[in-house]
Amino acid sequence: MLAAMPDSAPSPLSAGGVSPRSGGDACPGTLRLHRADDGALARVRIPGGVLSAERADALLAVADRFGDGELHLTSRGNVQLRGLDARCGGELAGLLTAAGLLPSAAHERARNIVASPLAGLDGSPALGPWLTGLDGLVCGSAAAASLSGRFLFALDDGRGDVDALGADVTLIAEGPDALLRIGAEDTVFRVPATDAPRAALLAAEAFLRAAADSGAWRVKDLPDGVRAELVHAIGSTAGEPVHRPRPRTAKAPAPGLVTGPHGNAAAATATTTTVTALCVDVPLGQLTPAQWRLLTGTARRYGNELRLTPWRSIVVPGPFDEGGAAEALRTLAAAGLITAPESPWTGVGACIGHPGCAKSLSDVRAEAGAAVGPVGRLPVYWSGCERRCGHPHGEWIDVVVTPEGHRIAHVRGDRRDPPATVRNDPAALAATVAAARA
Repeated sequence: MLAAMPDSAPSPLSAGGVSPRSGGDACPGTLRLHRADDGALARVRIPGGVLSAERADALLAVADRFGDGELHLTSRGNVQLRGLDARCGGELAGLLTAAGLLPSAAHERARNIVASPLAGLDGSPALGPWLTGLDGLVCGSAAAASLSGRFLFALDDGRGDVDALGADVTLIAEGPDALLRIGAEDTVFRVPATDAPRAALLAAEAFLRAAADSGAWRVKDLPDGVRAELVHAIGSTAGEPVHRPRPRTAKAPAPGLVTGPHGNAAAATATTTTVTALCVDVPLGQLTPAQWRLLTGTARRYGNELRLTPWRSIVVPGPFDEGGAAEALRTLAAAGLITAPESPWTGVGACIGHPGCAKSLSDVRAEAGAAVGPVGRLPVYWSGCERRCGHPHGEWIDVVVTPEGHRIAHVRGDRRDPPATVRNDPAALAATVAAARA
């Protein structure tokens, strides 16, 4: 049955939001399952990565009922369910809808929103109103249903972490205002913070009009002239232009304790701090049912919330007392999660590899584990083929399996250093990767 399934097949509940790119955008969702060698795959969009404990429970329940029971984090803070029966689409979508994880069938692949995971926790501005506002506006826009599954919104609290991810439309908090960025443009536009979600939606709708003839999925795919016209058109209706180059490196939150000022915003200048959250990294982004239950239980005891990050880590907001926070970290570490930056797994990522993906040339997850060594300055990402599914952004070490061997290159944004290739020598491969990361 699975072998006859197309690479991206709509479930019986697919409705509305027909993309003009007929047959082109095969990005998976919950209504469009993707075929993989280990079964069908569903990608559940989690705007801003924010999950209540109850919705986290619902995700685990469907993973256990229909799939391999594990939850896989993506580079956009979403969740993938793997090993699914190809015929489960309708029932899967019904259960996710009942849990509030699928508010609009027409927009389920358009709800790609990343947000600064520490927003409001360490003295930075909270982004909750922007997140709920933008998600609601996207789901209410008939035009937005035609956004590709790759189009990305980013909400940045001003620290530059998700601004560096190369989103198509970015909002950046700056005092009482927001800065609106289109693609990677260095010129941003100042808008009132209360108008920011609508400004982001209008920019996305303007992109769709600009892309109508080219069929572009993302702002960066537009021809140069069309992209310039789009930015000019948005600027003519937005506020004051401001020169603010996009950060080139996306800095992930460090695993461990997150501290912030005591009290409310009025006390933000106080010198005393409290543990406001915990952050744990997830080795290769793959969570067992026991680890997921532990995280959900920790969230339920404190802030009742999980925040999934674009770096395959999870923030558990508090507040915590210091003794409770330390004990929670010890328990999470004992379960195999990364709770300190000194872990050799910090910054190590990989695609699903073989045997889960037929296109992969090797079991890159096993190879990444075998090569884990001293903590590196740079993140490293292992890819089983040239597609590099889920790779990071900014500066990183790129390890790609090719028929000639493992090719290792230092990536700096759009620039890539000349690569080195290691053939059939695990010890040499581990040494070359470690040297590149250092």
